[in-house]
Amino acid sequence: MDELDKYDGQNGGGPVDNSKRSGDNDFPRIIHLSGMYKDWFLDYASYVILERAVPHLHDGLKPVHRRIMHAMKRLDDGRFNKVANIIGYTMQYHPHGDVSIGDALVQLGQKDLLVETQGNWGNLLTGDSAAASRYIEARLSQFALEVVFNPKTTEWKLSYDGRNKEPVTLPVKFPLLLAQGVEGIAVGLASKVLPHNFNELMDATIACLQDKEFELFPDFPGGGMADFSRYNDGLRGGAVRVRARISKLDKKTLVIHDIPFGKTTGSVIDSILKANEKGKIKIKKIDDNTAGKVEVLVHLAPGISPDKTIDALYAFTDCEISISPNSCVIEDNKPRFIGVGEMLKISTDNTVRLLKLELEIRLSELSEEWHMSSLEKIFIENRIYLSIEECETWESVLETIDRELEPYKKLLLRQVTREDIVKLTEIKIKRISKYDNKRADEHIKSIEQEMEEVNHHLNNLIAFAINYFKRIKKKYGQGRERKTEIRSFDNIEASKVVVANEKLYVNRAEGFAGTGLKKDEYVCDCSDIDDIIVFRQDGTYMVTKVAPKLFTGKNIIHIAIFKRNDKRTIYNIVYRDGLNGAFMMKRASIEGVTRDKEYNITRGAKNSRIMYFSANPNGEAEVVRVYLKPKPRLKNLVFELDFGELSIKGKNSIGNILTRHNVHKIALKEKGESTLGGARIWFDEDINRLNSDGRGRFLGEFNRDDRLLVVTRSGKFRLSNFEITNHFEEDVILLEKYRYDKVFSAVYYDGEKKYHYLKRFAFDAVEKLTSFIGEHEDSKLVRLTEVEYPRLELKFGGSNRDRDSEIIEVADFIGVKGYKARGKRLTKYEVSIVSELEPLIKPGPEKDTEETVEPFQIDVDDDKQMKLKL
Repeated sequence: MDELDKYDGQNGGGPVDNSKRSGDNDFPRIIHLSGMYKDWFLDYASYVILERAVPHLHDGLKPVHRRIMHAMKRLDDGRFNKVANIIGYTMQYHPHGDVSIGDALVQLGQKDLLVETQGNWGNLLTGDSAAASRYIEARLSQFALEVVFNPKTTEWKLSYDGRNKEPVTLPVKFPLLLAQGVEGIAVGLASKVLPHNFNELMDATIACLQDKEFELFPDFPGGGMADFSRYNDGLRGGAVRVRARISKLDKKTLVIHDIPFGKTTGSVIDSILKANEKGKIKIKKIDDNTAGKVEVLVHLAPGISPDKTIDALYAFTDCEISISPNSCVIEDNKPRFIGVGEMLKISTDNTVRLLKLELEIRLSELSEEWHMSSLEKIFIENRIYLSIEECETWESVLETIDRELEPYKKLLLRQVTREDIVKLTEIKIKRISKYDNKRADEHIKSIEQEMEEVNHHLNNLIAFAINYFKRIKKKYGQGRERKTEIRSFDNIEASKVVVANEKLYVNRAEGFAGTGLKKDEYVCDCSDIDDIIVFRQDGTYMVTKVAPKLFTGKNIIHIAIFKRNDKRTIYNIVYRDGLNGAFMMKRASIEGVTRDKEYNITRGAKNSRIMYFSANPNGEAEVVRVYLKPKPRLKNLVFELDFGELSIKGKNSIGNILTRHNVHKIALKEKGESTLGGARIWFDEDINRLNSDGRGRFLGEFNRDDRLLVVTRSGKFRLSNFEITNHFEEDVILLEKYRYDKVFSAVYYDGEKKYHYLKRFAFDAVEKLTSFIGEHEDSKLVRLTEVEYPRLELKFGGSNRDRDSEIIEVADFIGVKGYKARGKRLTKYEVSIVSELEPLIKPGPEKDTEETVEPFQIDVDDDKQMKLKL
């Protein structure tokens, strides 16, 4: 019977009832494919979901991984096995071929938790594949042997061909799914659980058992930085932003140290080259030096800002990606969407259940062992074996032993069965002759002690489970510290960091502008994602996107790149209100508009005309000379207008009347200074970036020539400008407005001299990151303070810990020197703690119109970690 003959068309694809067949002369049967496809597709979808792509909630494994682990346990003898051999053995349980098994085994090996590997297993960082299965070897890790397997608590089922047994799920006593993570695509369903940190999972599990709150965030094997503010407990709709770690080697070179999860150095480099080809960034070349750790060198083109390039790499390449988790698992043969918090709680409850089951099984085994040991002791010590000498039949032997045991049965934990008596008859004469009563009593006592211990664990199951997880963490948690730094990311505006890869041209008379008008007037460099603002002679203006050629209206008087929310660009304008109206003057900023919508900078009267226009990127206010048309009785035909005397208003304001007389022309007399004052800058320590939006710590108002002082935990400093795009070192401990005459006091340990030194100095104007505690690798900054007359207390340690503390008046102890000076040795004794006391002399209040920034001091705790106290 062929395949089609198995289905009855009238039953929608059901089995054929052969009894209804008439003969070979009947008409051919019609098979309805719609019914067949309906049933087959549902069966196929269910099979893929349950048996291929989605992990089980309890053991965190897909079927192929579970079968690999089971096969490796069957093969385990403590030595490495060829992967090809493991694949062949696994095919007894997995019906989908050697390729899927091999790929799944390589994935397990690369996660470095359940499988120990030997040979070339590929590289997650570079994307290099593993060697052929005949060349590489694997075995179960000690962690897997302890945590994953227990045949006594495993539920079994027949394999696909019925020849072998395989586990339904493995009795994993650990949140394996959350530790390894998993990704699978089924039919109409997908699962993506991100990996989490081993030690953090143990801490969260213990907190769960103690009914305490806990919070889990992923930890990726490639490291990097991640923003988990929208993680959403791993459920659908959440998102995780992951960034590569990028630092500045020098002004011309960037170094990528870590890469985002799921990416390789090859894919990241390809995305960078593609962005370079599109003109989003400008680089000279890329060198990939990745081996055990990621190291990708990005060489910048001349004149390109490294800080802006870092932001551009995040904006336009795979140096930043967004990952959408989707925690879907199998439970009770159905897919279920649950968060990682609930997943951990279920895993914890399942582990407690398994631990309880193991204890109960062990208690049952001990009870049985105690019963048989006691029964054997009674049988031998009371010479019951002698009573069967006269018995002639097997039944009489059993009855005699049972009768002789009757007085002792009340001492036992359970009834004596026929099987127990049979076991007594199987004791050899040699064993009876050498029976040691003392040793037997000790053995029974040890069993009773262990039974008592097991009962104690059962009565205190939660405490037993907590100790179990603490032991697992202590035994296997070494070297599994968090690799991914938890950070809050700022939103990078692509238009602010994109490289100007185009040139903007304008035909003012005809009203055309764009990057393709190469024969017309050059305006400025721009990018293909910039917006431009265009002002016309009649006072109308609009903002539109850059294009090769677009019509913006005739009689263009000003065209430039438009920056949204720019409060510092001020437009100084004089316009005629209508055909015969007054001449108005105004200063205005344009912060936000709707793209391609036409606005009017004048009052909007017909025949209005712009008489004078200037765009000032830093709020400059010039002085202009106004010439009036001659008119009877008009004596003063020329006067001056200082725009600095006008208030800055909104773009819709009418302005003030300049004159009601006819104006002949307006000419610039002299350029002016900014009327906006310095730029107000804040530092957001959560994202380690500057901003002008009032987020974080206020640094002050900065004029064009002002600089920032940057001091790091490693005892280095540099000056920086106050561009919002700046990136700072990860270990910054001080960031403030630079003052050349400000004196600092620093305590540091000199790695060369092996003593603590004190120095007072002012930082020089140095742009390059420079050490002020010496170049020795063992030198460490201990304390830095800007207090004018600081007092220090020295507490001694080591062999000098009994020595009384010393008080140091810093201003009396040492004078002010250069930052390169070594300073003066604090003491010849071993110093444990250097703390700062309240100064006895306090300086008078300083006059300052800016918001005040409180003095700081930098301290070191017992673990020699810097703290910034504001």
